[in-house]
Amino acid sequence: MRTILITGPGGSGRTTTAAATALRAAREGARTLVLGTDRTDTLGAALGTPTGPAPTRVADRLTAWRPDATTAFRTDFAALQDRASAALDLLGANRLDAEEVTPLPGAGELTVLRALRDAVLAEAHDLVVVDLPPADQALALLSLPGELRRYLRRLLPPERQAARALRPVLGRLAGVPMPAEWLYETAARWDTELAAVEAVLADRHTHVRLVAEPTPAAADAVRSAVLGLALRGRRPDALVASRVLPEAEAEAGSWLAGLVAQQRKILEEWQDAHDVRPVPHLGRDPRGADDLAALPVPGAAAGPSLTEWPVTDRLAEDGVLVWHIPLPGAARDELDLIRRGDELVLTAGPFRRIVPLPSALRRCTVEGAALREGELRIRFTPDPALWPAAR
Repeated sequence: MRTILITGPGGSGRTTTAAATALRAAREGARTLVLGTDRTDTLGAALGTPTGPAPTRVADRLTAWRPDATTAFRTDFAALQDRASAALDLLGANRLDAEEVTPLPGAGELTVLRALRDAVLAEAHDLVVVDLPPADQALALLSLPGELRRYLRRLLPPERQAARALRPVLGRLAGVPMPAEWLYETAARWDTELAAVEAVLADRHTHVRLVAEPTPAAADAVRSAVLGLALRGRRPDALVASRVLPEAEAEAGSWLAGLVAQQRKILEEWQDAHDVRPVPHLGRDPRGADDLAALPVPGAAAGPSLTEWPVTDRLAEDGVLVWHIPLPGAARDELDLIRRGDELVLTAGPFRRIVPLPSALRRCTVEGAALREGELRIRFTPDPALWPAAR
């Protein structure tokens, strides 16, 4: 089971590329599901078949699905009201009808992540292709499960849940209402669901693919997206260069010559750092199976997408352990590091991530850090109070 997450700058042709990728995989024999995330049916427009909240068969071995965030949010909210009925009655609160509820920001992202989890766990397909939102929103979406789990663990720590039997007694002694059973049960269920989503996103068979038109603005967006992915421990398995103009247009006298030259320069820069797959401009917006089949998008087979953050042992030579974190495109003045307990708060440009330290480094103190050749190298020295004594 493989998953391809497709994103890129807004207007770059992400949806078209996702549809073409799914169609190619299906025609090569893979049972394929393509998930759309737009509220409007841009996926259906590309495929030539309307899509919606129910999975739709588009072609042999190809199914399209655009989950309905509104219905999912209303269902979850109604269930939450039912579980909290005792607390709501105590407060004298009036319940909301499902028709009154409007999805809050983030509901659409959670719906897509749930749909992805369900599709992977069902094992009814060989490949799931996800048409993610633009890159900045997609990066926030990829970090959402981990961040929400972290918030839940801080607000309702598992060790406190172990004392559930004491809460009624403590409430009578303190005279203060204690958190109800339903709250802990809900938190535990959410943690389980988010963990399943996080496992899908972190799986080695899940790949992130960038789509961008070779323009100066898109080049900046690609650099930012690559940095954001690197902070999540990933790199794009391919960079699809969309709407590439033919070199013949560079002939003297053609008004497109300047655009062709600009595209050529950016493609050369991209090829130095990425697996670039140029997709030619068809001279029209692709619509339907015939147009999608004419686009030479990369197939399901792809290179590795996960990156390693190794710790090298230099205790014998320099007395330090070095943590290597690849951050291509990072600028030294946009980096920030904070050690907080057994976690490292790492900021790179507009992106921020809180990561647990490897076990060996938890017994060390940070000595310094340096950014070299697109790699952040953090030096740790053993803490004598915590490090095992040499025999």
